[in-house]
This record gives sequence, C-alpha cells and structure tokens, in this order.
Amino acid sequence: MRDGHRRRPVLRDELVTLAHGAGGKATRDLVEALFLEELGNEALAPLGDSAVVPPVGGRLAVTTDSYVVRPLTFPGGDIGELAVNGTVNDLAVAGARPLWLTAGFVLEEGLPVARLREIVRSAASAARRAGVPVAAGDTKVVERGKADGLYVTTAGVGVLEHDLDLVPAAVRPGDRVLLSGTLADHGMAVMIARGDLHLEGDVRSDTAPVHELAAALLGLGDALRWMRDPTRGGLATALNELAGQAGLAVRLEERALPVEPAVAAACEILGIDPLYVANEGKLVAVVAPEAAADALARLRAHPLGARAAEIGVVEAEPERMVLLDTALGGSRIVDLLVGDPLPRIC
Repeated sequence: MRDGHRRRPVLRDELVTLAHGAGGKATRDLVEALFLEELGNEALAPLGDSAVVPPVGGRLAVTTDSYVVRPLTFPGGDIGELAVNGTVNDLAVAGARPLWLTAGFVLEEGLPVARLREIVRSAASAARRAGVPVAAGDTKVVERGKADGLYVTTAGVGVLEHDLDLVPAAVRPGDRVLLSGTLADHGMAVMIARGDLHLEGDVRSDTAPVHELAAALLGLGDALRWMRDPTRGGLATALNELAGQAGLAVRLEERALPVEPAVAAACEILGIDPLYVANEGKLVAVVAPEAAADALARLRAHPLGARAAEIGVVEAEPERMVLLDTALGGSRIVDLLVGDPLPRIC
C-alpha cells in the first residue's frame, strides 16, 4: 500500500464517537485506521480521488444504490453486508460478472467507532466472499439525528462475458418462471428486529450474493431469457414490471411458492402478502420451457438455491398482468402496490 512509508494511525480506545464537521487529520485517521484497514486492496490503497483499475473486454454493466435500513443490524446481517450483496446482485442478474464496487458512508455524529468498524468489517467480509473489491469510497459526517446512525451508497461495475440480452423483449409465451429460494425472509427479519410490533420468531434475512447462481444460469445460453433480484416491492413488483414491459402475462401457482412457516405466520399477523416483501439473496429467472428442468438442477446444485422452484408460466394474455392461481382453486390479480408497506428495510 502506498502509505507503507509512514505509520498508519491507530484509533484510541477512548475515541468512541465521531464529531460532526471533523476534517483534516481526524478524517484521514478514520479512513486509514478503519476503512483502509478493513477494506484495503491495491485499487483502494492510494486513496486518490479516483481508483485506477485494469481494462476489461466486453460490455460493462453499471449500477448504483443507497441503503437506509433500520435497524443497522438485523438477524442474518447488517447494513454493510447488505450494501455489498445488493450491489453485487444487481450486476449479477444483469448477466454481468461483478468486478468492482464503490461505497460512500454518511455517518451520524455520535456513532460509536466500534459500531462503525463492525459494519465496515461485515462489508469487507461480504466483498471478499463475492470476490469483488471496494475500489473507491467516501466518508461524510452529518449532525446528530440526521442519518439514523449510518447510510451507505454504493456503485458497482461488472463485465458481460457473453452476447445475451436478458431483457423483457426476450421473454416468450410458454416460458417458465423460476425462483431460487424462499420469499420474504429479509423484509420480515427487519420488521421483527425493529421490535415495534412485538413479534417473535426465528426469521433471518436472506442477504447473500447471487452471482454464482446467475453464472450457473448463464450456462443455459439463449434459453435464459431474463433475471431479476426481487428486492424492494418483492416478487410481485418484479414480475409486474416484466409483464408490463414484455406486453405479456405471468401466471403464478400459489402452491409452488416457497415460504418459510415463520415468515408466513409473521406476514399473516401483519396482513402483508409475502409476494410484496423484499428479498436480498434470491433471484427470479425466466427460461425457455425445454430448459426449465436443467435450470432448476443448476440452481439446486448450489447451497443458496436448494429451495429453488418453478413457480409460474408466461402467457400471451391477459396482457401486462400477473395472476395467481390460489391453493383454493380460484385465481386473483397480483397488482402493483401503491406505496411501500415496509419502509426502510434496505
């Protein structure tokens, strides 16, 4: 690392809070003694205004996102891990191999440095797991009460090493809809962690990188039509967007939807349909009918896809609608929701 010619600063044990407006040496010490120590890599080490990374061949995918989850830590993860996984997943379902991330941390005055280190360490662990370094970043401190402790904004860059266009226009009637695992785990884990609703249950967030699942499906070639990670707004929103853009219908089978019993119970108590609850470690894919069995086998061969299921089919009509065939034998429209029933969960 470039700072090897001088001793890296150490944050003293008594320095447990961050002061708004801290700049100069204080900010530099924080960056070097915490962020660089936890996230360090060759691209980040120079701490320049921009990271310089090697050239790549092929089309690039670029994404950006912001994370304002409350609470910062929840069963199964925290905001640091969530930010890395969420950005990796946005690249992966576009068909890209994730290459680099950037991360901006907006810190609230009074946030304990020990708490911040835990979150940055969690982000670093997630980045290593996905094989995607954080190449550049930024840190800002705002007044007490202005940021719920911490906000994180990320960007990601990946490379598409194939010629597939995973877009709604590629979807055809008869194609099958696959889901890589259980629904609604993340959203309900965060809601229970808040404690406002006095709910109890062993529900953990599913936050995880899905790039290996996506890469397995890319092996199907042009039999893979489309992918998405059903985060905010859940599976229902992702499929409504697909149906609207493709001018087709999606028909789901309620009995085929995988939902953990504890999650289903929490959703029932709150009167929330798990179809609309965010997931942070799942992908939904549309594949050609003749490739559905192969696609399921590829997903189930990975630990994150053990509960993968075929959950529906694409139809020509009714155009731009999502329908659900219920367990009772009827059917209903799965429409877009107005508003967000579970705010601040990602």
